[in-house]
Amino acid sequence: MGEDPRRRIPGTDTLLADERVQRASAPLSRHVLAQVIHQAQERARREEIAPEQVAVEVLSELARFRPCAMRPVINATGVVIHTNLGRAPLSAAARLAVADAAGYVDVEMDLETGRRSRRGASARRALLEACPPAEDALIVNNGAAALALAVAALVGSGTVIISRGELIEIGAGFRLPELIESTGAHIVEVGTTNRTHAQDYAAALERLPDDAAACVLKVHPSNYRIAGFTSAVSVAELATLSREHGLPLVVDAGSGLLAPEPALPEEPDLSSALTDGADLVIASGDKLLGGPQAGLLLGTGETVSRLAKHPLARAMRTDKLTLAAVEATLTGGQTPVEAALKPDADRLHQRTRRLAEALGADVVPHDGRVGGGGGPDVPLPGWAVQLPESAAAPLRTCDPPIVTRTSGSWCLLDLRCVPESDDPAVAEAAGWVLEHLRVCPDPAPPAAQDT
Repeated sequence: MGEDPRRRIPGTDTLLADERVQRASAPLSRHVLAQVIHQAQERARREEIAPEQVAVEVLSELARFRPCAMRPVINATGVVIHTNLGRAPLSAAARLAVADAAGYVDVEMDLETGRRSRRGASARRALLEACPPAEDALIVNNGAAALALAVAALVGSGTVIISRGELIEIGAGFRLPELIESTGAHIVEVGTTNRTHAQDYAAALERLPDDAAACVLKVHPSNYRIAGFTSAVSVAELATLSREHGLPLVVDAGSGLLAPEPALPEEPDLSSALTDGADLVIASGDKLLGGPQAGLLLGTGETVSRLAKHPLARAMRTDKLTLAAVEATLTGGQTPVEAALKPDADRLHQRTRRLAEALGADVVPHDGRVGGGGGPDVPLPGWAVQLPESAAAPLRTCDPPIVTRTSGSWCLLDLRCVPESDDPAVAEAAGWVLEHLRVCPDPAPPAAQDT
């Protein structure tokens, strides 16, 4: 009998001592390296590779390994705030701030006195400067947490008065009524799905006991629109009713627009809601604000103070990286969201036409979208490069992945959300895919080349 080839499989200690393996594994943890080695050895035991190939297999896997499984992608869908792609991409200033905050930072210390200070004071200050009608602000970990904290602190087991037309459900089956009720509060619905009047709120308020813990909640139904025979009550009207009964008015504006935006005339903004009399406004940080995932709460000093003192405020407290990104988003330059919402139309058309010419494809009109529940009926006119639908899948598996929109039998490549610096990478990947689609129905995606 000949020698069992499995005896030639290099041992773990031998591979760990290999200088090539040591260099390639320097950024990785010990247990990850051990896992890669054991997987290569197991492949050799199953005779999928020769024993002499184990070291090569280990080096190949180490070269491909990413410390984080999430991969940067190129968003060529035309959807600016794409929830599946992480919503708002951070600005250059915010990215730099996050990198700086990754180490030790004075997030909760006054360096002059050496004493403890208010957590995230500079982020809070930047938020107040960007929204002058607010007296105070609080930042928590997301928009749902912000609403839950508001209800828990202001109402407890009391009553939330809300229009039936605003009991919304958003993505992944998340329902607003269930969130509110999870805090222990009781919901009183007023009006109908399509029409709610001031008298509906007034009647519900009149039925409350004099000492009832309650609030009036107005929610922007951001991801849909009811049209036709409709009516709603304005923030100003609700503020008057709430004040008459000594109750707070909470407005969940959702998308994080700090001030009126002409490009989105029907999108509510935080400054206007506060000016109209809201005691508290709520928004997400990773939508139209263009920042990280965060729940923003702005309002009167007394209202925000009540929230900050509630035990749930600690459970929902955001971290230093988010605080740094929020502040830099507010104080830095133009965000990618702003740039994508209001691009230079001529420049965008030129880029699209240049890409189409390089690929031998056509340019077609294409309406982008705000996404993330903002401006659901607002088209963002633009253009796209029209490719065969079969190009979509291989483009998604390129390095970096390119996510496009499919419509009918076409793959549409929209450059609205693509940084111009990425145009050459998009052209190279799309060109490779189109070339190989002609000769192979299922081409392997091109990998990024070292430069």
